[in-house]
Amino acid sequence: MESTKIKKGDFIELDYTGKIKDGAVVFDTTIEKIAKDNNLDQKNAVYKPITVCIGEGHLIKGLDEGLVGKSVGKHEFDVEPDNGFGRKKAELLKLVPMKIFRQQNITPFSGLEVNVDGMFGIIRTASGGRVIVDFNHPLSSRDLVYDVDVKKIIIDLKEQVEVVLELGGIAFELVSVTGTKAVIKTKQDLSAEIKNNIQKEVIRLTKVKDLVVEKKTVEKKVSSPEEKS
Repeated sequence: MESTKIKKGDFIELDYTGKIKDGAVVFDTTIEKIAKDNNLDQKNAVYKPITVCIGEGHLIKGLDEGLVGKSVGKHEFDVEPDNGFGRKKAELLKLVPMKIFRQQNITPFSGLEVNVDGMFGIIRTASGGRVIVDFNHPLSSRDLVYDVDVKKIIIDLKEQVEVVLELGGIAFELVSVTGTKAVIKTKQDLSAEIKNNIQKEVIRLTKVKDLVVEKKTVEKKVSSPEEKS
């Protein structure tokens, strides 16, 4: 029997390891041992398989499109810049006045990662009062290799709803599904706009037709006469 193939709109769980093709330098992984072996392990980082919806841009283009037609199991992808983190743009190399760094008590030097007006970049040169900052993605114009292990295709409707909430950063206490109706109990009160957005996304990405979002009620303990005295 032929194994099920991944298609656009499928929810899948996977592990991955990304490497720069030139030198096979590991820059990202979901696997703890690989992170430690390559000095990527960060304090409080959680290493575990991730869950995404194919075709929704949760992965870089080379993986998002490359996984379509694949089955559960291990795959390797060569990803060119146009399908990865893009190509370097000259306009993202910017001259930043030295005074900007002095105001932040920063001594600029080549290779230093900085945040300028909310944009992250890397200083390329810092001499003669001139600081050139590269705001291109650090992996732009690099050929990459990804080792991907697809664990499973998620078909359970409740799990799919939970994935949509997690991808949207919505903290929830409970999800229950009966037929095509889902009830989501959240940890806090949500605005009508957020609830509306949740409903639209869940209904768009899953087979849920009716969705209720409500705050979980906290049961108050009733004290006995002995406890009150």
